[in-house]
Amino acid sequence: MGARWDIFCSVVDNYGDIGVTWRLARQLAAEHGLAVRLWVDEPAAFLRLCPQAAAGQESWLLAGVEVHHWPKDFLAVEPADVVIEAFACTLPENYVAAMAARASKPLWLNLEYLSAEDWVAGCHGLPSPQPGGLQKFFFFPGFTEGTGGLLREADLLPRRRAFQADGAARQAFLDSLGIQPLAGARLISLFAYENAGLAPWLDALAGAGEATQLLVPRGRIEADLCRWLGVDSLEEGGSWRRGNLQLHLLPFLSQPDYDLLLWSCDFNAIRGEDSFVRAQWAGRPLLWHIYQQEEGAHWDKLDAFLDCYCGSLSPPAAAALKALWHAWNGQGDMGAAWAGFLAQENRLTEHAEAWCVAQATRPDLAAALVQFHRNWLSCAA
Repeated sequence: MGARWDIFCSVVDNYGDIGVTWRLARQLAAEHGLAVRLWVDEPAAFLRLCPQAAAGQESWLLAGVEVHHWPKDFLAVEPADVVIEAFACTLPENYVAAMAARASKPLWLNLEYLSAEDWVAGCHGLPSPQPGGLQKFFFFPGFTEGTGGLLREADLLPRRRAFQADGAARQAFLDSLGIQPLAGARLISLFAYENAGLAPWLDALAGAGEATQLLVPRGRIEADLCRWLGVDSLEEGGSWRRGNLQLHLLPFLSQPDYDLLLWSCDFNAIRGEDSFVRAQWAGRPLLWHIYQQEEGAHWDKLDAFLDCYCGSLSPPAAAALKALWHAWNGQGDMGAAWAGFLAQENRLTEHAEAWCVAQATRPDLAAALVQFHRNWLSCAA
């Protein structure tokens, strides 16, 4: 019998944390044949990502994964062979005690947030001694050698390219959302936190010479959209026209459908960690709304990624992309930055695919975790 894995997820950033852990759990089960339990403290967030799960239950068996509600009063369970503490959530005390009581101690991994900062490779895989004879290892996803890589299913890129090459498949998906593409229109997806940069960007899109359709899954950006449109509320499935901008409000999408949305668009504005990675695999230019941290700590993370991502770009293209990302995150003029992006759009579109290809040459996160466990077992033998 293969190793059993437990993944613990505390929902902090709406859907980023559960989005990553749910994808990881499914991939570990599907591609590596592992018995996986996913523990989530806010089942409502999971249910939105996975609408086929029946509400009102405490556990589900989906895609080969046991998903369990992680209650405040955690009942005693037998610990798994590999325990992933996602994003520094704190494991239940009685679960840690049970880990320490095992004759063969489990591998304890703290799966960290994704970052391109220089220090990440130096900390990846480092042990941290814990009470009770346990050791916890820090596991960092990343974009470079010496990190844990990115979540990527084995067939992800072939599926994405086949979809993007199939106009009928793209149209069928858009039809399912009630979207009829306008002739020559640029399709943009928007998934963001509340953002003061939204109004000037929408003004620029509305006043542009070419048509834009903005596809917006339901979320926190809706209040800003209402203010710009001058309406009290938005109806799901509705559309609104101003100048050359047509805005569509979509339902909140499941992960597979959100991937198809990213693949269907020419440009993707995204937020959080899960959609950030999925937008990169879409092979399209992207705009990241980073989660703000105290004292501006998120800027180091944002600029580290931009430096990494823009490393092979020409100075004008790199400057245009950096200006756009900075403006979207509160430092700059979004209208002027969008004009700068458009001047470099062809080059940045080519680069988005090249970046995707380069990242896909490295081991994916799930495979890296499995290999880390194998190496740990070999060292312990």
